[in-house]
Amino acid sequence: MFLEQTYTIDQLITRCKANERKAHELLYKQFASKMMGVCLRYATDRMEAEDMLQNGFVKVFQKLDDYRGDGSFEGWVRRIMVHSSIEYYRKHHKMMQLVELDDAAGQTSANPLATSKLAANELLALIQQLSPGYRMVFNLYAIEGYSHKEISEIMGITEGASKSQLSRARSVLKEQVLKLEGKSYGYAG
Repeated sequence: MFLEQTYTIDQLITRCKANERKAHELLYKQFASKMMGVCLRYATDRMEAEDMLQNGFVKVFQKLDDYRGDGSFEGWVRRIMVHSSIEYYRKHHKMMQLVELDDAAGQTSANPLATSKLAANELLALIQQLSPGYRMVFNLYAIEGYSHKEISEIMGITEGASKSQLSRARSVLKEQVLKLEGKSYGYAG
């Protein structure tokens, strides 16, 4: 019976920096499934998410010397995946539809009770259906925890555009959740 040796993250990082192929593979296996979840939130489909994941890991391996050990390594990898996914999207999708909404501050978020009844994959599917600009801002703000100022810098938009995109994304998601909940309970929607 073959048993694979286990390494700590620090040992894997050191071995990856020494360009050991097996260490690259182990590090990839350690984080690929979690990071695929990150990429799926930014992609339009699974194939695109897989491309984002591969590009992200190329950057992770290229930038390993930049990791200083401040904070978790997983958080560092996640940040690279988010930036890599946005960069990929910009490269492969010429324009993101950005809309300024005058009444952005008046919008409310989706009903938490309704979303709690959805499976994670159903919610992911709804997020993937958002327009590109809405999806990017929603993910960065609601899931990754970036501020509107940080989002404006990452995406090259104004803070107001970030706020309005988030507001509109929430509104669209709320409508979709209510439609989905109505169908599951047999209500006409």
